[in-house]
Order: sequence, then C-alpha cells, then structure tokens
Amino acid sequence: MARYGMVIDTRKCVGCYACRVSCQMQNELPVEESYIKFYEKETGIFPNVKNEIIPVQCQHCEDAPCVSVCPTKATYTTDEGIVLVDADKCIGCKYCMVACHYGARTQDHNTGVVEKCRFCAELVAEGKQPACVSTCISNARIFGDLDDPNSEVSKAIVKMNAQPLRPDLGKAKIYYVR
Repeated sequence: MARYGMVIDTRKCVGCYACRVSCQMQNELPVEESYIKFYEKETGIFPNVKNEIIPVQCQHCEDAPCVSVCPTKATYTTDEGIVLVDADKCIGCKYCMVACHYGARTQDHNTGVVEKCRFCAELVAEGKQPACVSTCISNARIFGDLDDPNSEVSKAIVKMNAQPLRPDLGKAKIYYVR
C-alpha cells in the first residue's frame, strides 16, 4: 500500500497562489478560507537579498498530534498515511487546532467542522494528483508514494536533500527544498 507525501521546492515557488485557489475550488471553500498559507522569508543584505516563499499546509504527520487529541476520533490517519476528518464525528471542539504545530486547521463557520488539507484524497483515489500539485505553474510540488524508492517524490527527496519544515516536531510527509 502507498504512503503518500509531497515535496515543495521553495526555490521554484513564485507565490502565484494557484495552489491555494485550486485547493479552495476543489474543496468549495469561501474566498476567505484556505488550507494553504504562505509565509515569506527575506534573507541577505541589500543588494544581495533573497525572498523565499514558503507554502504551508497540513503536513500529514506520522504521529499526528491532532489525531491523538480528538475526543471523538473524527480526525484519523488512513492506511496511506493521509490525515483526514470525519465531518459527521467532528464536534468543533478545536482541540486539533490547538494541537497542530503548523496552524493548518480551519473551522467552517457554517458547520462548525474543523477541516484541513486532505491531499485531495478523492482525486488520489482516482489516480490523479492533488489539485495544488496539478495546478502549480512552476512545478514546485511533487506528490507520490514515499515508500516507493522509484517514485518521483522519493527520488526528489534524495536528489534535492528535501527536509521536513520542522524536523524537531516529528516526522512529516511534506518535505521542503530550500
């Protein structure tokens, strides 16, 4: 069985927000709500300045703290390693929001359900790529099976020495090239 993950190459990300917009459309989110946040990091001294754009979303942690704190077990991890939310079980207590190290959770103000990136599990089940990957104009995102050493994502992690955004917070399934 596959264990899904992603590489985000911040050297290629141009901050166009195509990933964010496609995610919002795929998940029918209102314009003010998103599962992808952007942070900018400026380094250097003028005139040698570099601006890095860092897209951050649910990292689909191996030992996800949001899963362990959910009192109703609404948040769970699939066999493929995707962290999902069962909307019918979510009581909107926000424990998962507090437990998430990445601030990747958002509450639907109409339903009270706390949601997040799902790696577009419905598209992946059809053999497609997540919406954020398929719409990335600079090919900064690579998605695939982390357990397959011949997959594009596994090769990219090794070739580009991709690392989790915060390795001190545990093993994540999104790797960054910076």
